[in-house]
Amino acid sequence: MFDAVTIMTIVATFLLAGSVKGITGLGLPTVSLAILTVAIDMPTAMALLLVPSFATNIWQAAAGGNGRDVLVRVWPFLLAATITVWLGVIALTKVEISTLSALLGGLLIVYGATNLAGYSLRLSGNNEKWTGPFFGCINGVLTGMTGSFVVPGVLYLQAIGLPRDALVQAMGMLFSLSTLALAIALQRNSMLSLELGAISTLALIPAMLGMVIGQKIRKNLSETKFKRVFFISLLLLGTSIVINTF
Repeated sequence: MFDAVTIMTIVATFLLAGSVKGITGLGLPTVSLAILTVAIDMPTAMALLLVPSFATNIWQAAAGGNGRDVLVRVWPFLLAATITVWLGVIALTKVEISTLSALLGGLLIVYGATNLAGYSLRLSGNNEKWTGPFFGCINGVLTGMTGSFVVPGVLYLQAIGLPRDALVQAMGMLFSLSTLALAIALQRNSMLSLELGAISTLALIPAMLGMVIGQKIRKNLSETKFKRVFFISLLLLGTSIVINTF
């Protein structure tokens, strides 16, 4: 299905994406999609990230000891973000791939630029309740259309003021549920084959190795400095994807 160069690109991509996740707690789908969509089409890239993303995010969602409190607080957001993924996948079957690639690039640009600018949305308790499902629906549709789980979901979780450990665990929950919903929706729309599933499973090996490397790097590297480099990279990758679609 893939030539040797593409396979090497896939391995290197998930090794890098796993390293980023090991350091920052997020970024595996974002980094892998940003690179893979340059080499292969977006639906195939989305299928390949499913197993590495789900396995690493289940671990992240289970760790931290804040599971019950996080679920009680954000379950309406998580529910909306999960059940609306299929809407985005339906759009994926009807919209030009170049348009969706441009959308992915735009999301990366927005996410990178807002973090570099130090922008931080803040939501009060009352606003948190009704905005959760709203942000969840947008996140679910965009997940189905682009395979990227972060915008605006992570911005919402940051905005409600979750403590750092709870935030990381909440992101793990969001990413795990989104990955599962995306896998089901892709399969129902005949975009996920057994062969792609097998390759995605093998991609878990470099992704997990990358996470171990990233966790070791995190002990010796300023997380603030690395995040700055990470968001600059997302900004550049997003710009590159947008330019290449035209």
